[in-house]
Amino acid sequence: MLAGAASFLLAGTGAASAHVKWFCAFDVAGQPRGLEQVLCTDFEWLTGLALLCLMFGCLTEGTPLGTAILNALDRVTALARVNSALIVRAVMGFFLVSLWNLGGIILTPELKTDVAWIPWLQLAMAGGLLWKRTLPFTAAGIVFLFGFAVWNYGVFHLADYPVFLGVAAFLALTAFDRTLSGQRPIDVVRIAAAITLMWASVEKWAYPHWTDPLIAAKPGMTMGASPELFMQAAGVIEFTLAFALIWTPLVRRASAIILTAVFVSAIVEFGKIDAIGHSGIIAVLIAIAADNARVPATRRDVVLAPVYYASALMLFLGVYYFAHSALYGAGYATGAGLGSVPVI
Repeated sequence: MLAGAASFLLAGTGAASAHVKWFCAFDVAGQPRGLEQVLCTDFEWLTGLALLCLMFGCLTEGTPLGTAILNALDRVTALARVNSALIVRAVMGFFLVSLWNLGGIILTPELKTDVAWIPWLQLAMAGGLLWKRTLPFTAAGIVFLFGFAVWNYGVFHLADYPVFLGVAAFLALTAFDRTLSGQRPIDVVRIAAAITLMWASVEKWAYPHWTDPLIAAKPGMTMGASPELFMQAAGVIEFTLAFALIWTPLVRRASAIILTAVFVSAIVEFGKIDAIGHSGIIAVLIAIAADNARVPATRRDVVLAPVYYASALMLFLGVYYFAHSALYGAGYATGAGLGSVPVI
């Protein structure tokens, strides 16, 4: 399915899955690479290959092989499926307690703060995860901290993290046993995770030079490819796997499994900060991989896959570059604006 293309990403977990803002200097207000440089021949070949892998997954969906794979996944993930909400609550509890222990962080490692009460709020939010009736308190706390981070770092910077809002919605909907416009809690957080990762992949194309220090320190992660090609491939594969999270059941479950493997592999390479920062999305991906909801697969899914994929690609590239231009303009030089301080 997508595993063949993802093998490149799995083998080079460094730049591809470690969130670069946690380990290298970055400048959100700095001018991104021009679209004419991003949309090059290599990029077109890579997206074409990724789309073929996606379509192969769609073709497999309605076959006896696809059904057998789904049945096997149902059996293997049965325990995780029954306890998916508990897994998310437990891991988010670990995440929030870790933030309290580290101190000076708003939700994610590069968002620094000297507000003394924020770590204690995060500890209280962790306590709220212990009981179903107090889950809305933790959900409200996540939304508040997200808004506080937007106030301090800007909406463009926080566009990296809509998964937090998805987790908040998941917790609140779980507490009240409700859906959101017909979408189950797992569906809401799945869409939020997909948006988060698709946006992050555009950042790999727009600012590949942010990862230069990581590649210089660990040159083997590129497996002989040039840093330029490696970052293009890492972004394309991440975007494709993220898009797959909103597609058909077999494709999205396979994507969730691959992404989980990628993020866990990165923890081995990058340690505690990466483990804390990515713990929440890993828990969400496990819940997605375990979700056994099925819809009948049709040929329409295969035909529409390239249309929706191309539309999503154009949408995220367009929104990213338009929003950056609207918020920062062409006059910002490197080092200016919010988010320009080095981290870690």
